[in-house]
Amino acid sequence: MNRRILAIVVALALAIGGGALVIMYARNADARAIAGESPSPVWVAQGPIRSGTSLKDAQRTGLIAQTAVAAKALPVGALQEINADNNALLALTDIAPGEYLLAARFGTTLPGVKAIDIPSGMLAISFTLSEPARVGKFVTPGSHIALYQTYTIKDLTDTPQAKVINAEGVKGTSLLVPDVLVIAMGDAPLSGQAAQPPVEGQPVTAAGASGGYLITLAVKPADAPLLIHAIKNRDLYAALRGSDVKLDPSAEVTDLQLRDAVTTP
Repeated sequence: MNRRILAIVVALALAIGGGALVIMYARNADARAIAGESPSPVWVAQGPIRSGTSLKDAQRTGLIAQTAVAAKALPVGALQEINADNNALLALTDIAPGEYLLAARFGTTLPGVKAIDIPSGMLAISFTLSEPARVGKFVTPGSHIALYQTYTIKDLTDTPQAKVINAEGVKGTSLLVPDVLVIAMGDAPLSGQAAQPPVEGQPVTAAGASGGYLITLAVKPADAPLLIHAIKNRDLYAALRGSDVKLDPSAEVTDLQLRDAVTTP
């Protein structure tokens, strides 16, 4: 008899405990369902957002708007808040209308776009040359050229001949740099991104308003001051190098030599 009563008591206890567990599970399930359906803030693009646009500007111009979605439908990494800590972040890529804003799509620095490849240990220097001075259209990125310079000769000696030379403004031409690599012509680089289309109303960068054509060279650091000084103060002319060409760095031609060459029978 005592065993029967004990068994009944144990069964009742198990039934009560099981019922309590079922009730607790049901309540937790309801809580989870309610939490999953509860609204969570999220930002959505209202218009196209260009790469480089800050969150602050996008918000100010109405390109983004805040809405709410069920927590269980919230995209992973969605941007839920814009404040002073993140409103300076920039869109790293273009964002289309209707897209949720994801934190990973914004950062402090835009990915770099390497327009040209500069050889290791070299500097890139750009300047303009006229159509003939750049050997027409035959100098292209990857070409090797020699650069010549034309200048007014100044004779600093105190001689009658020096006074004549200085008074006449005699000009000379000589080799400036014997071999240099062209890494870009205008916006056409040796390698890297394609040239961007010109902005309406502005001239293309390859041919400026003066009729010059932009050329970019890779030069040794030791040659950079020489080339920059020549760009600023002398007239430059390019010669496209052939294979195995030999150049005399000391060769110079002046107006006096040309005059003698013309007058001598």
